[in-house]
Amino acid sequence: MKTRLQVEPERISAAARRVMGRCEELARVTATPGSITRVYLSPEHARVNRLAAEWMRELGMTTRQDAAGNQVGRLVPVGAPDAPALMLGSHLDTVPDAGRFDGIVGVLMALEVVRLLRRVDDEGTVSSPFPFALEVIAFSDEEGTRFGKALLGSSAVAGQWDESWWDLTDADGSTLREAFREFGLDPGRIGEAARRPDQLVGYLEAHIEQGPELDRAGLSLAAVSSIASARRFQLVVEGEARHAGGTPYDMRRDALLGASEAALAVERICRGEHHIIGTVGQLEAFPGAVNVVPGEAHFSLDLRGEFDATRDHTWDAISAELDAIMGRRGLRWHAREVHSAPAVFCEPLLQDVVRAGIGGDAPTLFSRAGHDAMSIGAITGVGMLFLRNPQGISHHPDESVAADDVAVGIRALAEAVLHLGAESR
Repeated sequence: MKTRLQVEPERISAAARRVMGRCEELARVTATPGSITRVYLSPEHARVNRLAAEWMRELGMTTRQDAAGNQVGRLVPVGAPDAPALMLGSHLDTVPDAGRFDGIVGVLMALEVVRLLRRVDDEGTVSSPFPFALEVIAFSDEEGTRFGKALLGSSAVAGQWDESWWDLTDADGSTLREAFREFGLDPGRIGEAARRPDQLVGYLEAHIEQGPELDRAGLSLAAVSSIASARRFQLVVEGEARHAGGTPYDMRRDALLGASEAALAVERICRGEHHIIGTVGQLEAFPGAVNVVPGEAHFSLDLRGEFDATRDHTWDAISAELDAIMGRRGLRWHAREVHSAPAVFCEPLLQDVVRAGIGGDAPTLFSRAGHDAMSIGAITGVGMLFLRNPQGISHHPDESVAADDVAVGIRALAEAVLHLGAESR
């Protein structure tokens, strides 16, 4: 594959500056002044959808908000309004106190790719120059911040909506069903967001790496081989609450100490495996009094791996170690699995076009973080492009990306689309 994009460097630089400026503009759309928080089906969600739609129409795209609240722009080939689409995009929602670029930069880069590649005829008619349509999608709920369930927007597009999700509640007690109606969406029409495999030729997503490997290597871009498999658990350790002063150590059944030892065991076991990451992100003791030995402890476990089998083997090892820890301390434990997602492997052709777009000896990484591509992989092939972010800081206000890296990323993503177009003719 050879590079075919013939564009003046200043156009690429201008595109990168536009992306950086729009990231700042979107950062001002927040529910928490002084920080960035933008959740599903909120007034802030509606505002960024309107902005994205305005930017899509500026490029000559037709726009719509789908039945799940995702914002979609579409550009079709001349004479082929029903052509299948290459979908480009990412998400516009955030975690609380977020950075400016996670998800957002991927949507804005996709728009700049359309700007570079679209065909404009002498009459000003704008069209896709490929046998396929170009679509940009701004997914609405990748993070799962409001209702505790990630990938709601992309799951709807993939036709994987679960009716039990309607009863999910937010911190104020509002159900997902109620939030849909308040946003102006009809829960009964959620199926209309689903896309069929024959309507798509693939999905490409640009995203900050959310890890330090590119930064450490001094590289701007990488192709992605796969997205980590994941399992999440809520665990409970049961002991006995007793008086802190009156209970000698040989009579204590301290649930917090058992949970703490379990957390250290998670770290030790996962560090001994290849491409496995385990995180205990929540730990709470009950009854929670300063002068009471904790009788119960709750903690979370987020377990991720490159391959499903290795992830599951690691969970078995953690379970066995928890049996030993709790048995030694006179405690009981049980776990409830709250999330499971298989690893998603990027389609070889889309990996190839992304690597060709990057050029040279393009590195390939596996993604330890989850992305909307995980859902979309159920209906079409997916490919991803990673951008360097300094020190791998993400989900934090210090998250950053360089304009120069955005510029080379826009060029690489545009060239990937060109390569795919050539393969499709």
